[in-house]
Amino acid sequence: MEPKEAPGKENMGTRRKNLPFLRSRLYMLERRKTDTVVESSVPGDHSGTLRRSQSDRTEYNQKLQEKMTPLAGCSPAETLTQEEEQKMQRMMAKRSKIIKELIQTEKDYLNDLELCIQEVVQPLRNKQIDRLDVDSLFSNIESVHQISAKLLSLLEEATTDVEPAMQVIGEVFLQIKGPLEDIYKIYCYQHDEAHSVLESYEKEEKLKQHLSLCIQSLK
Repeated sequence: MEPKEAPGKENMGTRRKNLPFLRSRLYMLERRKTDTVVESSVPGDHSGTLRRSQSDRTEYNQKLQEKMTPLAGCSPAETLTQEEEQKMQRMMAKRSKIIKELIQTEKDYLNDLELCIQEVVQPLRNKQIDRLDVDSLFSNIESVHQISAKLLSLLEEATTDVEPAMQVIGEVFLQIKGPLEDIYKIYCYQHDEAHSVLESYEKEEKLKQHLSLCIQSLK
């Protein structure tokens, strides 16, 4: 006959299994007390506020600084070898190049949007051409332009006069994530319809001429 477990022993085991889960929940609740709320600064954005953990940001910045400047606080015996130092320098140079390319890409994209709005969208709106629906053709391109300008501004602010090792651009994307999603959801959702509208306009000679003139001006 197998010995019976003492009353409550099974419950104690279950409680022990639940302890790690409870500790993690309590830890998250404590961290949430330090969360900061950032309001969206994009005009017309109703995506609400973005809640970010102050401890997350501090921890990330500290880890980044330690990774990028490993010599700080090291004893002579712990200093990097020449090979390791060269590897770190290459990594830093690559990271800096990626950030610069990212910002330049945003500048080029914003410039393309501005040209499209100035040379195509606005002239077509001003002409008020019958059977040509500019909004169906270009969707919310002005909102895309506004959020792109905001993103570029935040990226430049995060990198101007800041040492390369201290440039933290991930925070920028977290801050603007909500507005970006809301605006591009509309733009992407209407993309197929806009493509169909364009194909139908190209079949009408008069509308096709108007579009061709705008494209020539854009070029």
